[in-house]
Amino acid sequence: MEQTQHKKVGIIGGMGPLATADLFEKITHLTKADADSKHIHVIIDSDTSIPDRTAAILGLGPDPTDELKAAAKRLENAGADILLMPCNTAHYFYPAIQASTKCPILHMLRLTAEEIKSRGHIKVALLATDGTVKTGIYAKLFEEYGIDYMLPEPEEQRLVMSMIYDGIKADNEQYFDTEPIKAALRAMQQRGADAFVLGCTELPIAFDDFELDFPTVDPTRVLAKNAVLAAGYELKTK
Repeated sequence: MEQTQHKKVGIIGGMGPLATADLFEKITHLTKADADSKHIHVIIDSDTSIPDRTAAILGLGPDPTDELKAAAKRLENAGADILLMPCNTAHYFYPAIQASTKCPILHMLRLTAEEIKSRGHIKVALLATDGTVKTGIYAKLFEEYGIDYMLPEPEEQRLVMSMIYDGIKADNEQYFDTEPIKAALRAMQQRGADAFVLGCTELPIAFDDFELDFPTVDPTRVLAKNAVLAAGYELKTK
C-alpha cells in the first residue's frame, strides 16, 4: 500500500496574531493524530507589520501587497508546500500573492462558498470588514455559487467593525458591550438570515469570547479542515 506523501503547511500570519493562533489551533484539533509526531509540520510567519488591509482598500493606508508577497516567499524558502492566509480581507490581494510563489495558496473564501453551498443554507448574512464588503470578493463568489446573501445595514456594519477593531484587535473583550451586536444579529435573522458567515478571522474569536450563540459558518475552520486534507492527513472524526 502506497504511503500518503505528507506536505508542510505555511501560514501567512499576523493579520492579526490571534487569528493566526486560532487557525493553528483548529488545524491541530482537526488532525487525526495519536502522538506529537503524527501532526502536521506547520511553519508560521506572523508578520504584524503588514499594513492594514481594510485601510489600504479604502485608500486610507499603504498597500500591503509587497509584505504579503515577502511572507509567502519566506515560507516557500523555509520549505512549505502549501500556504494558508487567515485573513479574509487579504484575499483581495490573492492574485498577486499567488503569482509570487510556487506554493499553492488555499483560497479561504472560495472554500467557504463551497461549504455554504454544501450545507444548503437558504440565506446567509456576511459579517466582514468594510474592506471585504467594499471589494465584493465574497459577493462575487456567492453569486458564482448561487448563494443568497445579505449585508448588514450601515449601523449594523458599524457594530461589526467595532467588534473586530475595538473588541478583539484592541484586546478589549472584558469591557466590550455585546448587547448592541446581539440585537443587530437578531434583526438580521428576522430579515431572513439562517446563518452568519464570519468573514473576518477575528470574528470566530469574538463569537467564542462574547458567547454569541448564533448559527455560523467559520471560514477559519473551513480553511483548517481543507489544509489538513491538502497536507495528506486524516481529519479527526470526533
